Amino acid sequence: MIIEIKGIKENPINLLRRAGYAFQRKEGNEMSFIRPLAQAGYPRFHMYAMVEIVNLIINIHLDQKKETYGDSTRHHGEYENEGPLKIEVGRIMKIIG
Repeated sequence: MIIEIKGIKENPINLLRRAGYAFQRKEGNEMSFIRPLAQAGYPRFHMYAMVEIVNLIINIHLDQKKETYGDSTRHHGEYENEGPLKIEVGRIMKIIG
């Protein structure tokens, strides 16, 4: 699910930390963040964020469990705007949107 936060005036890492997300890494112009829902690390919300001029573009999904295919790009994720993901997006928008 993709969300856009227009006209940010603060460092995106600080904004997302305020929403409870931990910075993982930066690849090119994309930054990866997670917010685990359990001590074991999964399930977790996982997002890729990038800044376009003054707008923060977030691509977020819910990882239900760690990838099991031997390929770290394929995993058990939810991408639809429903259930826990919809609630989380609402929570993020209240905090930083």
